[in-house]
Amino acid sequence: MSSRDAKRLELLLQVGRLLSSKLDLPELLTTVLELAARVADAETASLLLLDSRTEELYFDVALGLGEDAAKVRLKLGQGIAGAVAQSRAAEIINDARADPRWSPAMDEQSGFVTRSILAVPILLKGRLVGVVEAINKRGGGFDEADREDFEAFASQAGVAIENARLFSSLRDEKFKLETVFAQMHDGAVLLDADGRVVLANGAAKRLLGGDPADARAAFSGLETDPPLEELLASSAPGAEFRAVRREPTLLVIAGRATRAPLSGGEGRLLVFRDDTEAARQETLKRSFLSLISHKLKTPLASVIGFSDILASSLEGSADPMTLKAAKAINEQGQKVAALVDKLLRYTMLESPDAAPRLAPVPVDEAVGEALRGLAPALSAREARVDFVPTGLTVTADRDMLVQAVKDLVENAVKFDPKPSPTVAVRVKADDGWAALSVSDLGPGIPPEAHEAVFSRFHQVEKDFTGQREGMGLGLPYVKKVAELHGGTVALRSKLGEGTTVVVTLPRGGA
Repeated sequence: MSSRDAKRLELLLQVGRLLSSKLDLPELLTTVLELAARVADAETASLLLLDSRTEELYFDVALGLGEDAAKVRLKLGQGIAGAVAQSRAAEIINDARADPRWSPAMDEQSGFVTRSILAVPILLKGRLVGVVEAINKRGGGFDEADREDFEAFASQAGVAIENARLFSSLRDEKFKLETVFAQMHDGAVLLDADGRVVLANGAAKRLLGGDPADARAAFSGLETDPPLEELLASSAPGAEFRAVRREPTLLVIAGRATRAPLSGGEGRLLVFRDDTEAARQETLKRSFLSLISHKLKTPLASVIGFSDILASSLEGSADPMTLKAAKAINEQGQKVAALVDKLLRYTMLESPDAAPRLAPVPVDEAVGEALRGLAPALSAREARVDFVPTGLTVTADRDMLVQAVKDLVENAVKFDPKPSPTVAVRVKADDGWAALSVSDLGPGIPPEAHEAVFSRFHQVEKDFTGQREGMGLGLPYVKKVAELHGGTVALRSKLGEGTTVVVTLPRGGA
């Protein structure tokens, strides 16, 4: 090996070490140009990178070529650099001014005099990254040895540029992630495959009382549902969880655990919020509604009973107004009593201890019982219920099922303003489930209210339905019954065409 070859090899090794140590992209590109001039023993160098969106080359850094160089953009095939980029082959031009592709514009702007150019494409796994040029060989013209050295340098530069870009991209993504984490009102904790905390935002640290090292430390002193080990080992893509601390003060955390693919295995991302106040309010609300309902039952029983006796005693009397008043008191008392009963049933169903008493229930019998209970109301509206018996049996709480059917039919009749409304009740078998549907021909429900009607105390506007009786507990009750039985409830409705509510329940036999 000649002394010249040894020096070039040593220089390329130094270049490789230096390039691999740079991860800041702007700093790296400046270093690439400085080294390019050294490797080719040239007066200066330029670096054009490929804009993959426009398929154009642009000067990212150009030593000694002036600020206007940054404005120059070349299409593939345009100029010497564009031709090299298009052919992906290096070129030696030792008389640049004689080459028809060379443009004197850059020299005129910068005052630099270009004599010779060595242009080499920067390639990475066959993909064009850009073009690097050495300009004006010192002491003569460029030769094949210069080209070989420069191509080796360009290959090293391509790897370094790609690594710097990846590092820059990762740094940007990390900044975005940390910014989002920091700004989140909800707590967020990223766990690795072993349950160690990789990242936790400020909200999480405040809720958990510190900077936990792992999941067990994070939820120490809290009862999690499902249990923490089960939650972390779950194969489901996402799972809701709840963590409760009762002493010394109540803390309720509600959130969701999602699988997070990490380099060391599959971790978990926990996003949660402080649900303590909502839990307190829910408990107070249930207690208040239950208390009020119970307190109202006794005086209502007196009002209904005594007004009925009073009305009976006034039958045939000479004071029709007093008789009318007594009957009105009795009727309104019964309406309030019905509302109180409905409220009591719903609050009992919302209790954490609520559980259906499951048994085989013939659907035909349950529907028949519900319709008999509604007979006076159906007669008053001259309503007709079209029910086709099926002989199906479901596994259900009979009382809950009967009341759910009553609520569905009552709603269907109540919200159909037409005289003599018709309601269709159908039951169909679907594998291990039975689908019970109740359909009306009323005005329908607006699309934006399809979800809201299952929320307690929600009612569609009076201007739309013409009705405001009740408290908006019928459909919420039906939804609760379906959920307690492991079933579902769905609503289909079109304005002007009516509404169908479908409840699915597990079957108990043929």
